[in-house]
Amino acid sequence: MGACLSLTGPYARFGVQAAAALQAWRDLDGDAEVLIEDDGSDGARLMPALHALAGRCDLLLGPYSTRLMRTAATVATLADTLLWNHGGAGDGVQTAAPGHVVSVLTPATRYARPFVDLLAAGDPPGPLCLVAGRGGFGQLVCAGAEWVAGAAGLPICRGLPDPEDGAPWDLLCAGAFEEDVGLVTAVRASHHPPRLVCAVAAGVREFGDATADPEGILGVAQWFPGTGGAPETGPPEPAFLAAYQERTGRLPDYPAVQAAAAASVAVHCARVAGGVDRGSLWAAAAALDLTTMFGDFRIDPVTGVQIGHETVLLRWTAEGRLAQATGG
Repeated sequence: MGACLSLTGPYARFGVQAAAALQAWRDLDGDAEVLIEDDGSDGARLMPALHALAGRCDLLLGPYSTRLMRTAATVATLADTLLWNHGGAGDGVQTAAPGHVVSVLTPATRYARPFVDLLAAGDPPGPLCLVAGRGGFGQLVCAGAEWVAGAAGLPICRGLPDPEDGAPWDLLCAGAFEEDVGLVTAVRASHHPPRLVCAVAAGVREFGDATADPEGILGVAQWFPGTGGAPETGPPEPAFLAAYQERTGRLPDYPAVQAAAAASVAVHCARVAGGVDRGSLWAAAAALDLTTMFGDFRIDPVTGVQIGHETVLLRWTAEGRLAQATGG
């Protein structure tokens, strides 16, 4: 199995986790070999590296980030191979190459659903203000939130509210890690802070190190310990967490677990298909409806978009730890 991951560059924060996860997964699987190349968080570097891996490996995992996955989808099409997408949640990436890309992630437009559901179940809020980062991923997250909130009858605003308006408001921000940290820090220190703050970046443990006081901040994650259910394929969660912790000295965030889940599904499909040609792997993946430690796996059999998996809403506690959010 081959994977291009960002071991250096802007995406290294999560690419390194994914690499460690694949190595821990390999140790538990016992029958697979894993070859990892550093894409440097650079699409120009990714393309030749992924082409080379496609010629050397039976199974191919994509990079971390929606931006890099756009390039990877092009490579998969040109090489007529199947790419297992564990790192690009953008809807357009998941639909970019039907028959060539299988995604394990909840698409970006469905990211915010648990936060909107929380708001809809609570006291009538002021507007839900949506702030997207510079990239396309954040725009998709906010567009999805706007649609779901509109269907629930919640008022929406794009951008931050008028600082002179004293009415309560809630915030969802979806940008690069540093963008979310900066915005959350600024609005919480303002004289008119939001009632509730949900940031995509707050769904990983490193957010607690980057923020002076994360208590009460909500985060969106693709996975959290205990949310995946009993796996029908791949390692059980306790065994994987122990192997990852032994290798790294810390628990994984969801970018690690989604990479290991993609590897588990890819190997499962190869074993079911009895081969690794693109058509056989695609047919095996399209027929699956099962659970890994990451959660449910089911794709649209035409596009390859993930339709079974859902995101998890988390909350930072007073003790500086992440926990699954419950209630308002």
